[in-house]
Amino acid sequence: MDRMTYRDAGVDIDAGARAVELMKEHIKKTHTPGMLGGIGGFGGVFRPDFTGYRDPVLVSGTDGVGTKLKIAFLMDRHDTVGIDCVAMCVNDIACMGARPLFFLDYIAIGRLEPAKVADIVKGISEGCCQAGCALIGGETAEMPDFYRPGEYDMAGFAVGIADRDDIIDGSSIRAGDLLVGLPSSGLHSNGYSLVRKVLFEKERMNVETYVEELGCTLGEELIKPTSIYVRQVSKVLKAADIKGIVHITGGGFYENIPRVIPGGLKADVYLDGWEVPAVFRLIQGRGGIEGEEMYRTFNMGIGLVMVAAPDQSDRLLKELKDDGARVIGRISQGTGGVELWPGKV
Repeated sequence: MDRMTYRDAGVDIDAGARAVELMKEHIKKTHTPGMLGGIGGFGGVFRPDFTGYRDPVLVSGTDGVGTKLKIAFLMDRHDTVGIDCVAMCVNDIACMGARPLFFLDYIAIGRLEPAKVADIVKGISEGCCQAGCALIGGETAEMPDFYRPGEYDMAGFAVGIADRDDIIDGSSIRAGDLLVGLPSSGLHSNGYSLVRKVLFEKERMNVETYVEELGCTLGEELIKPTSIYVRQVSKVLKAADIKGIVHITGGGFYENIPRVIPGGLKADVYLDGWEVPAVFRLIQGRGGIEGEEMYRTFNMGIGLVMVAAPDQSDRLLKELKDDGARVIGRISQGTGGVELWPGKV
């Protein structure tokens, strides 16, 4: 009688152990004072420091990377998508005025390749370092026959802390308040299904295609990791009264900005307030995409938007001068959600 093992079914437990060993050096870089214990337990343990908080509350967020992962597969480059995963989670909780404390990841892969998984975790570690949070645990699941060879999926979960009275929810936003935008690094982690439809399927381009207007190959542009805005948010919260913060992700301007605006108000966005990066112009031109659809799908070069009263905007802009901040719009009376206007504020 043949004796079968888990490895015969496609799951290599020894490879999993090797992957954990390779991860440890990256995870160690994210250690913060609150992290207790090491990797390998059944749960991550974190002791928050409540010093300086009057009424501390925890703020959590979870997200993934989406079909941007297909770019990583095509390029066989896996050390940046972890940054995207962290960014999509910590940027969201930063919008609430919270400081990220810790992060956990989940990676599901068809066949466990220790070096590849270690590269993914390297990116997660880099993202956590940028966000100032600890990577306290995670899970790698080997799932043969579920994912194609060489492919995987990933998701993350972040927890942050804020004083309850300091939670930013947009409720104090009023007509006349200004919208201050921070630049994105590119596409971030949204709209890639449309990008691949236009550039790969319609235009027959590939990740190795050099694009003159981009100054690099298409793959190099598309793999750029999502900007992490935790440092900028933390800095301005100490200097100015911020009424609302918006992470421009899936749904672009039209879906995200209204999430923080009270009823009876709308956001007027002035299109000459910043220069739209070349990658968005490339996608729009090659795909014949309407402008409204572009702003409904992509960040168009603005990754984060802060809302502040006019008398606070100078402080905000001064603090974020080196980060490329600029006034891109204002709040006005109305129920139209978001309106795009030519010119500058």
